Amino acid sequence: MRSLVPARLDRLPWSGFHTRLVLALGVAWVLDGMEITIAGAVGSVLQDRRTLGLSAVEVGFTATVYLIGEVAGALVFGRLSDRFGRRKLFILTLGLYLAANGVTALSPNLAFLLFFRFFAGAGIGGEYAAIHSAIDELIPARYRGRVDLAVSGTYWLGAMIGTASTYVLLNPDVLPVNVGWRIGLLIGPVLGAAIWVLRRTLPESPRWLLMHGRHVEAEEAARTVEAAVAEAGRPLPPVDAGKVLEIRPYGAPSYREIARVLLRDYPGRTALGATLMISQSFLYNAIFFTYVLVLGAYYGVSPHDASKYLFAFALGNLAGPLVLGHLFDTLGRRVMISGTYIVSGVLLAITGWLFREGALDATTQTLLWSVIFFIASAAASSGYLTVSELFPLEIRALVIALFFSVAQAFGAVGPAVFGALIGERGHTDPSRLFYGYLLAAAMMIAAGLVALALAVDAERKSLEDVTSPLSARDLA
Repeated sequence: MRSLVPARLDRLPWSGFHTRLVLALGVAWVLDGMEITIAGAVGSVLQDRRTLGLSAVEVGFTATVYLIGEVAGALVFGRLSDRFGRRKLFILTLGLYLAANGVTALSPNLAFLLFFRFFAGAGIGGEYAAIHSAIDELIPARYRGRVDLAVSGTYWLGAMIGTASTYVLLNPDVLPVNVGWRIGLLIGPVLGAAIWVLRRTLPESPRWLLMHGRHVEAEEAARTVEAAVAEAGRPLPPVDAGKVLEIRPYGAPSYREIARVLLRDYPGRTALGATLMISQSFLYNAIFFTYVLVLGAYYGVSPHDASKYLFAFALGNLAGPLVLGHLFDTLGRRVMISGTYIVSGVLLAITGWLFREGALDATTQTLLWSVIFFIASAAASSGYLTVSELFPLEIRALVIALFFSVAQAFGAVGPAVFGALIGERGHTDPSRLFYGYLLAAAMMIAAGLVALALAVDAERKSLEDVTSPLSARDLA
């Protein structure tokens, strides 16, 4: 088959359709940020005998089960998204999250809570694979970098919403102790329900349809997008006939073929993606999940007051991808990916040294962390952009899921390592935690150097020019 569908999508100007697309799909990151923030905040409340009366170990296990669910959901739904389409899966995964998390708020005991937290995590994990694939395949090439970074960065908008809501909902002077945490868990489903309705109006990815031999449907989906742009009063630029794509529908590749693509066809890209994802996951899990512990152990900040510091930290993380994102499309991927990883690593090392020397207090520590993660948040988001755009369309969602899962496995080590380095209040040694900061900084700098050597100059290029689809290979 010969088609101009990808060229037609990439030549479009920005329109209200693209804004709706980003709002409808990007909410997954907002929901995850809310979920993890709220779950972390209600942990101490769930130990109260007026709620579920959990032990500290059981509270920690609820977070573990959620993360396991995310990994399982990413792997299962990522594969299904490549096989059955982006639209079906991003409707299904959000629906699963809504149902599971809504029921979780009614939990009468630990077993009930764990069961539905797993499926809530599975829904969010599946979201990551489906939405990044759909966004990259529908957003015009010249906007792809900034949009991907902005979407990933909205995780921190969710964290800010979660922090602000728990500050009120978990105040016993406002709501009974056994009510506030349940309402907190319902915030995500209420937001998600409105977005789920909007998602149902979105078309299937024309690129996915094309690669699966559904040429007529691909043409119709592309016309739907073009019509939405035209209705907004934006003129449609001419299509470059030289961008015609020749394909032979490939079908769903086997796991053996997927392994061949990752390890034989693109070993450099695989190494790049793994390095970026692992380093940012270790950094974020190590710092974010022990943030309150550091404030309490070294600066005497109470858990209630820590929410104000968390809010400032989240604000810096949200601003980074929004402010720096366009540079990934103008200065380019190689410069910006390597630069953000290296600079954030260097700044973390310097901050760690100041911390060891006792030169910081809770406010200055938070300000420096906010500056570091203003840059590191753009770096972390670029990791998702990298693994999303550098592999063939036929395996895109599963590849995102694979790298996400590997990153989560390594990231899970971070909180345990830093928790041990922090120690108990009254028995803390800043030098020990300093070495932890140096480890995280070294990982980020090393990832930046790998990006400098291996990053692909994918800015403003069609996905098909960055990576040839399996369907377009070996054609005479």
